[in-house]
Amino acid sequence: MNVLLENKSAVIYGAGGAIGSAIACAFAREGAKVFLVGRRLAPVEAVAREISNAGGTASAALVDALDEQAVEKHLSMVAEKADGIDISINAIGIPQQKVQGISLVDLSAEHFALPITTYTQTTFFTARAAARYMIKQKTGVILTITATPARMVASLVGGMAPAWAAVEALTRGLAAELGPEGIRVIGLRSNAIPETETIHEANSSQGKAVGMSQEQFTAQLAGMTPLRRLPTLGEVANVAAFLASDQASAMTATVANLSCGFLPD
Repeated sequence: MNVLLENKSAVIYGAGGAIGSAIACAFAREGAKVFLVGRRLAPVEAVAREISNAGGTASAALVDALDEQAVEKHLSMVAEKADGIDISINAIGIPQQKVQGISLVDLSAEHFALPITTYTQTTFFTARAAARYMIKQKTGVILTITATPARMVASLVGGMAPAWAAVEALTRGLAAELGPEGIRVIGLRSNAIPETETIHEANSSQGKAVGMSQEQFTAQLAGMTPLRRLPTLGEVANVAAFLASDQASAMTATVANLSCGFLPD
């Protein structure tokens, strides 16, 4: 059976989280050797065991993706072990308490800046580190993750919308500079994924702010899409695997729209 990522090495940051673990499992299923990274080792090791039990190849490491020296040190070890780095994806998340569900006029400067600083820095650190190895190979794929508020008129999302918009701008800038080196850079822009704890937190905060329960707010979001539903973790992971594969070799400097039609292109 042909697999999309046979003989590829992939580094997944935030691999202990819902999105990161789903993508890690999809990559492994498609034949990649996956190197899982997280700030807490236990969840990452659990994902690695799940992949290994399914016949895949996975290893786990404790790395803070906001520590550029730690990122570079870990990637050096991965590149030596795997004889290069083919795919890098950053799927880290941050707690949403005091970040979403508060109007901008009432939001503290600290909590407004938190997602902007966190997501832009970690994406830059991990992409830059991977790119340096990929340039030597003249091939590679860097994937980023954002969400629909990067492109829509959204209230009560605080600094998350500008953070995601900045990551998308960084994705395009990296693609422009790295394209001549044979490296593709692509984003995945998802609508809210109900299976994730981050979305549960965010929808609870935003729902409370407008007098709705988390379930009611989530249902409202789903009802606003042409498909009358929200994307699943499996769908996001499958698209990530496709984009990382040679089947998507003509795609770069773009963002995959996983909004279930909420954001038309």
